[in-house]
Amino acid sequence: MQPIAISVIMATYNRCALLPKALDSVLGSAVPESVQWEVVLVDNNSKDQTRQVADDYLSRHPNRLRYVRETQQGLSAARNAGIRESRGEVIVFTDDDIEAEIDWLWKLAAPLMQGEWGGAGGKVVPVWTCTPPRWFPLEHPWGAIVSFDPGHGPGPLARPPLGANMAFRKEMFEKYGLFRTDLGRTGNNLLSNEDIEFGRRLMDGGERLRYEPGAVVHHPVPENRLRKDYILSWWYNKARSDMRDSGISDDTKWFVAGIPLHLFRRLAMGTLRWMVAVEPSKRFYRKACLWHSAGAFMECYENSLTAAKKRSAAQASSSQS
Repeated sequence: MQPIAISVIMATYNRCALLPKALDSVLGSAVPESVQWEVVLVDNNSKDQTRQVADDYLSRHPNRLRYVRETQQGLSAARNAGIRESRGEVIVFTDDDIEAEIDWLWKLAAPLMQGEWGGAGGKVVPVWTCTPPRWFPLEHPWGAIVSFDPGHGPGPLARPPLGANMAFRKEMFEKYGLFRTDLGRTGNNLLSNEDIEFGRRLMDGGERLRYEPGAVVHHPVPENRLRKDYILSWWYNKARSDMRDSGISDDTKWFVAGIPLHLFRRLAMGTLRWMVAVEPSKRFYRKACLWHSAGAFMECYENSLTAAKKRSAAQASSSQS
């Protein structure tokens, strides 16, 4: 029997209603018969009917689909479990609510099988399920829309791909480690950046990442992501993720309670810009920017508290010895 060439990892959490469409599109991928491949479905403690859906698909695709349950909550933990279980030399990642085009998998994975590229990303096309509200800033859609399109043909990527449509040679995880579990979604927590951070880790290490515009997945824009509270929470947690990912700039000199002085200025200016904005979409965008600043502010503050506790514990331990 030929070795497995491609493993597709799909992490899922409480998405039993959407999961069949995603599984149908991925399992229906057109891959040459000579190429062995598998789909690893990682159930991250779902409380709905996900296991029943998985059992149905396992009975119909026993030689293609495998089921893994990961009890450590979090998207990164689920993906890491999938990596450990995968048998392919190329590991592909996608979401549990996408619809992949029939040639998506082969177009994304095939270039990585030659060894020239460390990873690859494909196009993510947003699919609107409803009309965006008047206040929604279409020119600044982050928080509701998952989209990736660098706007050029096949070739090198200048930025990391998104987790909804990306692939890496398995040896990249052996060389650079797994996804950071302090980043990425955990239950209903909207932390992110685990995919971006890993892609940047490879690029910093000199690995080449490829863009394949022909490898297309369609990602829904659900109505529940077009709520103000969801988008504000997304921006807030995006800032916390950014801070955990990149940290405070080395040239920052002035701090108050562990918080860079420039964040105080940013909060003040952001509040003013929000209050004077009139047009609905611009006003909400300003508010989202303010929430982003607040997220960075709180991440720095909590980090300073954690550092202070560690120093205090170290001092207590030193005095007792």
